[in-house]
Amino acid sequence: MNDKKQLLDELCILRIKLQEAAETRGSLTDPEVLAISEAADQLIVSLQNIQKRELNR
Repeated sequence: MNDKKQLLDELCILRIKLQEAAETRGSLTDPEVLAISEAADQLIVSLQNIQKRELNR
């Protein structure tokens, strides 16, 4: 459960960074914006895997 909380916290931070980077760069296709988005995607997949394991208990 602690892992889930940590991942959710990290995702929240990345969401803010993503919004700020998109506004600063003015483009959703900027390499920095894409890198942050990809990192967020990886966290989302990890969270989905945790949720899937929890449901299968």
